[in-house]
Amino acid sequence: MFRNSYDSDNTTFSPQGKLHQVEYALEAVKQGSAAIGLRSATHAVLLTLKRSTGELATYQKKLIRIDDHVGIAIAGLTSDARVLSNSMRQQAMSSRMLYGRPIPVARLVQGIADKAQNNTQVYGRRPYGVGFLVIGQDETGPHLYEFSPAGTAFEYYAHSIGARSQSAKTYLEENYEQFEHADLPALINHGLSALHDTLQQDKHLSTANTSIAIIGPPAEAVDGQAAVPSGAARRGFFRVWENDDVDGVLRAWRRSRGEPEDGPSEQEEAVEGGEAAAAGVAAAPSAEQAQTAEGSENTPPTEGDVNME
Repeated sequence: MFRNSYDSDNTTFSPQGKLHQVEYALEAVKQGSAAIGLRSATHAVLLTLKRSTGELATYQKKLIRIDDHVGIAIAGLTSDARVLSNSMRQQAMSSRMLYGRPIPVARLVQGIADKAQNNTQVYGRRPYGVGFLVIGQDETGPHLYEFSPAGTAFEYYAHSIGARSQSAKTYLEENYEQFEHADLPALINHGLSALHDTLQQDKHLSTANTSIAIIGPPAEAVDGQAAVPSGAARRGFFRVWENDDVDGVLRAWRRSRGEPEDGPSEQEEAVEGGEAAAAGVAAAPSAEQAQTAEGSENTPPTEGDVNME
């Protein structure tokens, strides 16, 4: 994506009024795995799709706790997310030490937006290549914000970022009117359905690649599945569900969709893989036949043919 001399730094506007380095940073967010955020009148939920760099590597962490009342989901460069999340933690800690109260969610999000915006107008710095979905709760209720590398922050009822997030946005736009008065299990089911739409056709949601974060009062149907409910769940603080903790939630979601609770079996996945392989094998002879036909057309004439002419 070469833009002549207008993408060499982040302080030069193009004739179209764009900062191409900022647009490249937004593209980095789109390359990250999907993250979904929803909020109701009582709860805010984050759902993320974790990736693994290889078969021998663990899945990447996508949910980060900032304070008891704030947490984030990331999409983009993990190293940039670590720097910004540490800055958010420092702001939250300073508010508790100086004022003896949690920092308002809007002020916290605006703080990192200002930090990111500063990198778009100072020569020699690059924009942060990461986007956040921020959920929090204060005296006005639960909140959901989106932070982008351009230095902007907006509040949403529901939102998605990352790879193939447009498919999730389509689902959220069609169903967002149900979110306001939904209970926690229904809100999570909507989030899982939106997250499922971002998957490739041969992939499925599982305990290994799905993470869920919740802020709000405990719900027996969700928090009661843990063997020992956490203190954060009892107080309605930010808590994360990963690995085996999300198994019950995934089973309930599949049950609500009329699917087997255990998800696609290994036999079904093998059949799907076999069908794809068979399609590839069937396509191969066709290509060979085409090559053979092409070769026959280019075959030089025999001696008998020459004599006949």
